[in-house]
Amino acid sequence: MDNKGIHEEVDYKEFDFKLARRLFKYITPQAKYFILALFLMLLTTILGPLRPYLSKVAIDKFVVPGDIDGFFLIIIFIFILLLLHSALQFGASYLMNWIGQNALYSLRTQLFRHIQSLDISFFDNNPVGRLVTRVTNDIDTISEALSGGFIMILVDSILIVSIIGFMFFLSVELTLISLSVVPLLFIVTYIFRNKVRKIFREIRKSVARINSFLNEYLNGIFTIKLFNRELFFQQKFREINTENKNLWIRTINYYAIFFPTIEFLSSVALGLIIWFTAGNILSGLMTIGTFFAFIQYAEMFFRPIRDLTEKFTNLQNAMASSERIFQLLEKTPEIQPAHSLVGFDSLKNVIEFRNVSFSYDGKRNVLKNISFKVNSGETIAIVGPTGSGKTTIINLLCRFYDVTSGDIFIDGINLKNYSIEYLRKKISLVSQDVFLFSRTIQENISLGKEDISFEQILNSSCNIGSINFINLLPEKFETNVFEKGITLSAGQRQLLSFTRAIVHNPDILILDEATSNIDSELEKLIEDSIAKLLEGRTSIVIAHRFSTIQRANRIIVLHKGEIKEIGSHSELLEKNGLYAKLYRLQFEKNHQTISSGI
Repeated sequence: MDNKGIHEEVDYKEFDFKLARRLFKYITPQAKYFILALFLMLLTTILGPLRPYLSKVAIDKFVVPGDIDGFFLIIIFIFILLLLHSALQFGASYLMNWIGQNALYSLRTQLFRHIQSLDISFFDNNPVGRLVTRVTNDIDTISEALSGGFIMILVDSILIVSIIGFMFFLSVELTLISLSVVPLLFIVTYIFRNKVRKIFREIRKSVARINSFLNEYLNGIFTIKLFNRELFFQQKFREINTENKNLWIRTINYYAIFFPTIEFLSSVALGLIIWFTAGNILSGLMTIGTFFAFIQYAEMFFRPIRDLTEKFTNLQNAMASSERIFQLLEKTPEIQPAHSLVGFDSLKNVIEFRNVSFSYDGKRNVLKNISFKVNSGETIAIVGPTGSGKTTIINLLCRFYDVTSGDIFIDGINLKNYSIEYLRKKISLVSQDVFLFSRTIQENISLGKEDISFEQILNSSCNIGSINFINLLPEKFETNVFEKGITLSAGQRQLLSFTRAIVHNPDILILDEATSNIDSELEKLIEDSIAKLLEGRTSIVIAHRFSTIQRANRIIVLHKGEIKEIGSHSELLEKNGLYAKLYRLQFEKNHQTISSGI
């Protein structure tokens, strides 16, 4: 299974029946309404060309002979026909857009659900902006196709054939004269489509560059202001924006040439019709009604041809977008559930890593033959230099990734045989980087879990100590948190993450550098609370601060993905190995910091 990055190369694609069939599957639930809408649209294609013919009849049969009563009757009939045509158009348009929006809703929901099902490894290889584009821009691009774009191309084609049929019925000669400009029309349309398609491809790339630049700029605004580089980035943005503007101006130029050219060819056709009919009307070979009908047919004929040009361009864009969307939907999770899953109620005995090795890229092992056990109710600390594989062990235990080789067991059962949903319900992970949603404090703690009561949230907040700052907020637990919790301090965000972890009542509590962003006062508050909460709970603690891990039952020392030492704090100091060296380095660093402060 290839879970590498999804591609951006699909910018343009001709009509693909396989993709069209896949898109139409989302219309299937509204099949009866779709058939009704198609029927209404076909009726409009029949009634539309009927109006010029009735105009011919009105002129030749009633106006010229001076039959006023008959003329008023046919005018009433034409008026009723117009009302019926408008009603059918409204019904067909409403139904197709309603069907399209329901289909888009289903597709967008499926896409979001599918993205959620993918592994962390997938997100390692795909930028967030690209995935957002799939759920927003690409879905919007196929909106017109699902809201009647496919059908309108068919309907317009039928309308053109209907118009030509009526024209031939009235006069073969006039029809051939009217169609004489069609070859030129197709040449102009072909050139226009190719030119515009290439520019729109460049525009999409340009918009992507703007979005990428803005995302990076806004995320790095603090650094930019700190080093006073606003003018430099203004210039960079001006260059990208100028490129985008110039591309749009080129499209304006092409459209400014294309539409007047179509109008010119239409006028040429009308001129030929007038030139041919002038003599025939005077000689009595042709009626005024026929001439009047052909003028209307000529105008009607060029309108759908002009519309088809835009619809085909939109359809090609929709094909490219649908291919990108289906490419994403075809991605399957690397972590597949076992055939017979075991529910994980609670940790009863032991967690065991047995000869575990792991590689993120399939080339270099981050963990090498790791073996250790964590007994139920025990606190284990994992220490080691940056890049030694501490966080990777946690990722494997939470099954964000599967081991490359070896096995992980919980109570003697292979981790792969447990339901991932139930497994993660029993694990709470508190990391250094706390993510808070743009929701209330209460929602950020419960994460929308309905079986967590406000009393549980309140008790957890009191135990952790986060209640102290929450009570100072304007609306306490109902206070809305801004994006990423930017209005809260790093310590306050970390306190909320502790509260969030504990309120879910985990069997296994994991702290991954959880106190690194907390000042000494808050750290003491948290350590006092956690000392009580860890009692009887299996916990794994990763920390650079040795003060956080000294009370662990055992300490595992990692170096370059291998276990170098295992023991208690005092035992490892006595060994005078890697742990003792790391401890002395931190002690000396802290001592120098204190001395500098003094």
